[in-house]
Amino acid sequence: MAPKDLLLALVVIVAWGLNFVVIRVGLDGLPPMLLGALRFVLAALPVFFVRRPNLPWRWLIAYGATISLGQFVFLFQAMANGMPAGLASLVLQSQAFFTLAFAALFLGERMRGASLLGLLIAGGGLLLIGLQTGHSTTLLGIVLTLIAASMWAMGNVLTRKFGKVNLMGLVIWGSLIPPIPFFLLSLWLEGPQRIEHALLNIGMSSVLALLYLALVATLLGYGLWSRLLSRYPAGQVAPFSLLVPVVGLSSSAVLLGERLSTLQWAGAALVMLGLLVNVFGGKLWQRLQGTQTA
Repeated sequence: MAPKDLLLALVVIVAWGLNFVVIRVGLDGLPPMLLGALRFVLAALPVFFVRRPNLPWRWLIAYGATISLGQFVFLFQAMANGMPAGLASLVLQSQAFFTLAFAALFLGERMRGASLLGLLIAGGGLLLIGLQTGHSTTLLGIVLTLIAASMWAMGNVLTRKFGKVNLMGLVIWGSLIPPIPFFLLSLWLEGPQRIEHALLNIGMSSVLALLYLALVATLLGYGLWSRLLSRYPAGQVAPFSLLVPVVGLSSSAVLLGERLSTLQWAGAALVMLGLLVNVFGGKLWQRLQGTQTA
């Protein structure tokens, strides 16, 4: 990968890793469903300047309902109900294993041995994290984050069915789907009075958080990511996403003062190891077999 593109990849990783700290800041000033609605209203504004992907509306709706609406409904609710930002960045990466499972179930793809081993290792890590629920982490938060990861994974499987499509256009046009359901959920769960109070008393930190979530994490992040995917094989680009929870955990510790227990750190290490085995295990096994054969 060229040095310039490597720098762009690191920009995306930092942008997505800091995203979880910014969500925490946004939730301090806005209720979760209202935050989601406003985020996607802003993210959808470039729709007037970007061509719609060559997909039927039913597929665009399905994409927006899973990877945008479904993922962030549950993620925002998780973080509003005791899920720390750093752990959220890590647990959300379980989407990789949900994607493998859904692809095997709905697309008939075969799950590799390395993926199964990685799933078992990461599952053990999640179990350790779950055993340490308490004042800083709640079981509800972990469960909601796992559901958010499953919605992301469902969106990934849908994207595979689309074939070659402009990812930036898909993200922007898909952002048209979440605002109305988010507003309806906000009316139902948060109520008109809370919405009115939040909008009338919105602070600069909430405004900046919204701008970051819509413009940096969504538009800039996916724009640069799609550029990288258009230039390099997916297998060369995708492993960079493993750095997102590293940035998420470290930035949450520095900026929010989040601290994990020893058992949670052990669980986090197992989840990262499971992700590494999933991404690199198959290639490493093939090289070992090739070496032994030689």
